[in-house]
Amino acid sequence: MNQLLALTPRRLKLLIIALPLLLATLYYALLAADRYVSESIVTVRQASQDSAGSVPGVAMLLGGVNPPSRDDTLYLRQFIHSLALLNRLDAELDLRGHFEAETADPLYRLYDGVSQEWFLDYYRSRVEVTFDDIAGLLTVRAQGFEPAFAQALNAAILKESERFVNDFSQRMAREQMGFAENELKGAAARLQQAKSQVLAFQTKNKLLDPLTQAEASSALTAKLQSEQAQQEAELRNARTFLNDSSYQIKALRSQLEATRSQLDIERLRATSGRTGERLNRLAADFQELILQAGFAEDAYKLSLAAVENARIEASRKLKSLVVIEPPSLPETARYPRRIYNLVTLAVICLLLYGITRLVIATIREHQD
Repeated sequence: MNQLLALTPRRLKLLIIALPLLLATLYYALLAADRYVSESIVTVRQASQDSAGSVPGVAMLLGGVNPPSRDDTLYLRQFIHSLALLNRLDAELDLRGHFEAETADPLYRLYDGVSQEWFLDYYRSRVEVTFDDIAGLLTVRAQGFEPAFAQALNAAILKESERFVNDFSQRMAREQMGFAENELKGAAARLQQAKSQVLAFQTKNKLLDPLTQAEASSALTAKLQSEQAQQEAELRNARTFLNDSSYQIKALRSQLEATRSQLDIERLRATSGRTGERLNRLAADFQELILQAGFAEDAYKLSLAAVENARIEASRKLKSLVVIEPPSLPETARYPRRIYNLVTLAVICLLLYGITRLVIATIREHQD
């Protein structure tokens, strides 16, 4: 404390203002390495799903598989800062060798033998990735101590990014294809089972189509009832002028008895049948089996169309990397911003000097 109070304003200025500015000026003039920035702008576009929508029901079966392109762009941003990409870039461009070569700059060089985690943090500080939430664009800025290396690093990042998007798209297509094929197998099994049930029903009851048989029996019964009513009317009419022992009356009675007997037979056939089942119950059961078979056939057609659509989708890119602006070749170094940094440091030093003078004056006032 006494040493601080002993400092004169001139020495305080030298210590707080002049010395930091001198050291910073010497660093930026002699040691700081120029860092060039190559910039590119990309986005991930999703292929149109018109082909799936053109097949009825396919969009319903396959819908919800593909995520929005905004999410894909965010996935790509995480991939660019991933350790897997760093290892690929290091193997291709020798990132360690480039960033370790600038030995004069003690602040922004990469030191020999640093750990994998330290190297990843260093890489993330040299590759800036920003996402425009409104336009859905991804801006990649890659730094390098040489302009050509910064451009090569940015281009390599875009090449690996395109491979990542393609692999991701193809993997989704394969999963979609597998799902559609499994649905097709299940639909085919259900269709075969439904057909077998229809055949077993026909074989068991020895009826090709109980619905047709029931309709025919109902039509025949209605016809016999109509004939019976007509014959009864003729018999009553004949009795008005003939006695019951006449030949015509006996003939009409005989014909009426035959019609009644046939009507009873048809009614019995419709309500009992050979197997003891009622014909209307057989018709209802058969109709249910036919509906199940029709539904299984429709599901099979839908699954078959889904497989064909998935095969088409698998043969083309579902997602693609669109390069809005290719990697630029920088002509001037963007970093370090020497004048800006020196001015900022000067302002900070002046503020610190003023605060220190105020503290010293306050302490001296309390001592007096």
